Amino acid sequence: MTDTVFERLADALDRLPNGFPRTAANVEIRILKKIFTEEEAALASGFSAVPEPISEIARRFGVPEEEMKTRLVDMARRGLLKLSRKDGQMRFRLAPFIVGMYESQIEKMDHEYAHLIEEYMAAGGAEGIIKPYPALHRVVPGGRAVRPEWILPYDDIRSMLENSKSFRAEDCICRVQQDMWGHRRCDFPVRLCLNFSPAERKPSPHDISKDEALALLERAEEIGLVHCVSNVIEGVFYVCNCCGCCCGILRGITDWGIENSVARANYYAVIDPEVCNSCGICIERCQVKAIAEVDGAVAVRREKCIGCGLCVRGCSSSAVQLDRRPEAEFVDPPEDFSAWERLRSKDRGLTDGL
Repeated sequence: MTDTVFERLADALDRLPNGFPRTAANVEIRILKKIFTEEEAALASGFSAVPEPISEIARRFGVPEEEMKTRLVDMARRGLLKLSRKDGQMRFRLAPFIVGMYESQIEKMDHEYAHLIEEYMAAGGAEGIIKPYPALHRVVPGGRAVRPEWILPYDDIRSMLENSKSFRAEDCICRVQQDMWGHRRCDFPVRLCLNFSPAERKPSPHDISKDEALALLERAEEIGLVHCVSNVIEGVFYVCNCCGCCCGILRGITDWGIENSVARANYYAVIDPEVCNSCGICIERCQVKAIAEVDGAVAVRREKCIGCGLCVRGCSSSAVQLDRRPEAEFVDPPEDFSAWERLRSKDRGLTDGL
């Protein structure tokens, strides 16, 4: 099997705003070979971030429209392409590796693939994908951790669920990868990824009710997981419930030294030393190691705090609270995915297609 088409595909993926940096060992080529056939890689390498109708794609590749439609729909179903609709027409574009393609490969995840992902991220993949601005994900504080009057619409994940019509709970690709790698450092449940839609969808084995979705969110906070969502105002359709030892985004902070790997909530934790009984629960619950005991007192390292509120939820003595960051430190998410891609492209120095 020649590597040429996979090289072209890797380069095409790195031209997307999300990024897919090349490595000295070409480990990314071995990753792509796990999830693409050579024919699929040749096809996908001809796409960009711009959605195209089937007719244009079929004409460019010299393939009959119906045949091309079958191939494109199948690849989109497996997360290799992104499918959208405009004016009643299907349109396709290249899916980014993260977030997008990688998360769709639960069935492909095995011991070899898990090792390849670990090698790739450590060799520069993590820095190239999760360090640029804006961040891929942002933190949503736990519902009970913030004063209700402070909660902004883009932080109100419970309201988003209340206004949705269909819900699914799926396995966390990061915990599956860590299990397959054989080095998982936690025992958090795997089936805690939640996605939702304002529209009814075709039945799926992963379907759950609204009440079950709300209960899943509550359970994640209770056991100590960080809510992470798309770093946009409009177009949030999933909640990842993340730990700092498995999550590929939070590991930017805990394992790879990328302090801005996630967009922090506009809050920070404060501990009242007069009330704190030094039980250490907040230290255990903090997924990014932002709380520590210093000179006999428990304190928050504000520069590391991501504003998730897990410490507030776990404190039995009510010694912890979330305060709002000063207005000068507030960072609103981009309006939607298109705005996010434009900002990310600018930060990465890309100009093609956006």
